[in-house]
Amino acid sequence: MDTLLADTVAGFDLSVSDTQQMVGQMAKDFAERNIRPHVMEWDEAQHFPVELFKQLGELGMMGVFVPEQYGGSGFGYFEYVTVISEIAKVCGSIGLSVAAHNSLCTGHILAFGSEEQKMKWLPKLATAEWIGSWGLTEANTGSDALGMATTAVLDGDHYIVNGSKNWITHGKSGNVAVVMVRTGEKGDSHGISALVIEKGTPGFTHGKKENKLGMRASETTELIFDNCRVPKENLLGVEGEGFKQAMKVLDGGRISIAALSLGIAKGAFEAAVAYAKERKQFGQPIANFQGIAFKLADMATEIEAAELLVMQAADLKNRHEPVTKQSAMAKYFASEVAVRTATEAVQIFGGYGYTKDFPVEKYYRDAKLCTIGEGTSEIQKIVISREVLKG
Repeated sequence: MDTLLADTVAGFDLSVSDTQQMVGQMAKDFAERNIRPHVMEWDEAQHFPVELFKQLGELGMMGVFVPEQYGGSGFGYFEYVTVISEIAKVCGSIGLSVAAHNSLCTGHILAFGSEEQKMKWLPKLATAEWIGSWGLTEANTGSDALGMATTAVLDGDHYIVNGSKNWITHGKSGNVAVVMVRTGEKGDSHGISALVIEKGTPGFTHGKKENKLGMRASETTELIFDNCRVPKENLLGVEGEGFKQAMKVLDGGRISIAALSLGIAKGAFEAAVAYAKERKQFGQPIANFQGIAFKLADMATEIEAAELLVMQAADLKNRHEPVTKQSAMAKYFASEVAVRTATEAVQIFGGYGYTKDFPVEKYYRDAKLCTIGEGTSEIQKIVISREVLKG
């Protein structure tokens, strides 16, 4: 965290451990050296830099909370959100891909895979020898996941999978995907199962690559299944538990998007502060004008509040306590803060903020995805209100 107001707040420790500080500095240095020089080049070309993720894997940042016995770093959620936010301060696209790989595909196998399944897939994922993807959403079932149409029918020792998934991060370049499929009746929360499907499996292909507003260096495509035969032993957990598993995975995924949002907000804020100090109008820096200074004050306050929510959720996750409400709050608030901060940053830059010669227009474009992906802001409000009304 950039600033600490007290040693403890809201029941969790705010002090930064040596490990967290070391991991954060490593992520920051890597991003400055290997990502920042290429940010706009990758964004313009919609280039997904696979080799960069191999380098991140060598540093342990693609298996942050995977135990060392499976080739991971064995860290907790404090280190994880630090990695995501530091990378996202430089490039939201790369931060998004690191988050999706860690928390969705890898995280799902780690949480629900058998020992044999973990030994088979986690070492390759944790080192980024393999890139992972995760499939829940379909073209006609965004927030209504129980209406999914992708089916898996057991045929001897294999499931026959038919259907498609949309908005899948790493859908083209990924080597393995965790995919939610319907093994029961549509609308039944116990009628969905989770399968691990490897690239190269006959009948498993990718569709079009989406041409996105932001997060353009993070690859997003369709997954297509046409009589795809998946070995029965690739089922995670037991049949019918896929929806329950996915909701638990999304609890952690929301922390990922909250950390991503936090990094984007910080990146936009830091750019705005530096510009406000340098840009002169009427013989003085624009930071001296109350209209600009008050914008910066609001941005700084909301960013620190978002950071506290993110860290609280991470702390609960570390302690294996229920995190549904806190992760939804962190994701909802931090993502909206990222959008507001990036919007105000563009305003502070004025006309220059509207050009690609300055960094804030990219933060502006990238931030919006955070209010949509892994559950829209509206869905977060549903989750939060349900949790609040339980009491």
